[in-house]
Amino acid sequence: MHARAGASACAPLMEKFMKPIFAVSIAAAMLASAAASAQNAPTPTAPAAPPATESEAGMPGLGEIMTLQQLRHIKLWFAGRTGNWPLADYEIGELQEGFEDVDKLLGGDTVDKMVGAPMKALQKAVDDKNPAAFATAFDNLSAGCNTCHRTLDHGFIVIQRPTLLPYSNQVFTPQKK
Repeated sequence: MHARAGASACAPLMEKFMKPIFAVSIAAAMLASAAASAQNAPTPTAPAAPPATESEAGMPGLGEIMTLQQLRHIKLWFAGRTGNWPLADYEIGELQEGFEDVDKLLGGDTVDKMVGAPMKALQKAVDDKNPAAFATAFDNLSAGCNTCHRTLDHGFIVIQRPTLLPYSNQVFTPQKK
């Protein structure tokens, strides 16, 4: 019985100090948790260095550009073959832009040296709406592409006149206005 009487006498004293002790314990636990989280957090890193080349900066690589060039080459052939001179003119412009991009990647005028004259002849044939001159200039462009591929040790890529039209969703014949 004596223990009970002592316990009841200490109750007001315990109540007085329990709340602050409990609050300090919670605060210490929160502080310890925050400190542990901070130690596990990744350390901030310096900003990434800017890309070293245009290709890394988002410009397509040589393979991507040349794939588009091959598609334009196909479209150019079928446009010229059907006499769709506005489409042929458009594809010549797109090919020219692609060749300029390749020269930028390679640094120099390698491509222009190989296909510059055939591109000019193609433009003249399209401007003159001359199917025979178009066919000759197109074959010369393909030969220039192959010479460029051999020069750059890619002689295993051989370009020729297309035999099949992969674009079943585009009309290549000239449209009436």
